[in-house]
Amino acid sequence: MTATEAQVVARVFEPAPAQRFQMPCHYLLHAEQGALLLEAGGLRWTLPPARAALVAADEPVLVSLPQRVVACSALFSPSFVSDPPTPLSVFDMSPLGRELLKALRGVDGHETLDSHATALFRALAEVAWALSRTPSPAVMPVARSPQLRRALALMEARLDQDQGFEALAAEVALSPRSLARRFSGEMALTWRQALRRLRMVRAVELLAQDGLSITEVGMSVGYASLSAFNAAFRDFAGQTPSDYRASFRS
Repeated sequence: MTATEAQVVARVFEPAPAQRFQMPCHYLLHAEQGALLLEAGGLRWTLPPARAALVAADEPVLVSLPQRVVACSALFSPSFVSDPPTPLSVFDMSPLGRELLKALRGVDGHETLDSHATALFRALAEVAWALSRTPSPAVMPVARSPQLRRALALMEARLDQDQGFEALAAEVALSPRSLARRFSGEMALTWRQALRRLRMVRAVELLAQDGLSITEVGMSVGYASLSAFNAAFRDFAGQTPSDYRASFRS
């Protein structure tokens, strides 16, 4: 088997604005450190180390780097593997998937792969294809108007605070009625639904890190009690924060 049929690309990327990303191969996009922002089809995902994206060959996406990222991603030729179940899926990366990426990290992309590396790449593809069938719910619709983008940025910066809709509308120079129409028209969400989604997306990102306890994660995204955070997260993700954190750790 030749290395062009499958390879792992590991490199450091400095912060960069959104750029169109389209590959002639299937691409498993994963960050070992930092977080990527991925946008496609009017939706936006954050990719911390606990999450990955499987992008089918020739599928266009926008990728931005708000911070320094250490990426470790895999490329698969369409002749080597079957097509992914969907053109794009973002999902929680399993410990097995991360270990397979690490095991293949040192493989030279210009050398012919031996049988061991070939078997590992096939195993990685099996894992990634299976995981892609259960996409992460931590996704946000993309706002189109500058006023709504500004409103979302303000909301995201204040997730740990009590937020008022009328005050937010005044800050972005819209009436509450006009802002409510922007939320429903551009995102198909109410303001409260968008705020809750932002809090859950941030919680997913924080749970992937080791620095905060689950109670601290809940408080940092605006929940005054662990029970309230547990209930909201279970309703959003289908499992408790502690179960979610355990699911992507060895």
